[in-house]
Amino acid sequence: MTNLLLVPPIAFLICLLLVALLSLLGKRMAGPSKYSALKSSIYSSGEEAPTRMAAPGYRPFFVVALFFAVLHLGVLVLGTGISSPVLVIYLCGLMLALLALILG
Repeated sequence: MTNLLLVPPIAFLICLLLVALLSLLGKRMAGPSKYSALKSSIYSSGEEAPTRMAAPGYRPFFVVALFFAVLHLGVLVLGTGISSPVLVIYLCGLMLALLALILG
């Protein structure tokens, strides 16, 4: 019987039953809801919602993502390499690539 509870489908059904029970219990404890304009409005720390986009498109995200990808992979290569003069050249190239990404 104790091993039956460890079978994934049975454990999933038990968890699903517990979640449904807790959800129903929570809905009963919450009481009836009343519609108001404040409930359907956008909440942002008490500030008004912005009327224009902060950064249109995905270009700023991709620049930041590429910066961190180059940075992390570069450090990984530096960390796994053997100390040699070639690593200094690689480090200078890495810094130039990151500088080019920052300056855009």
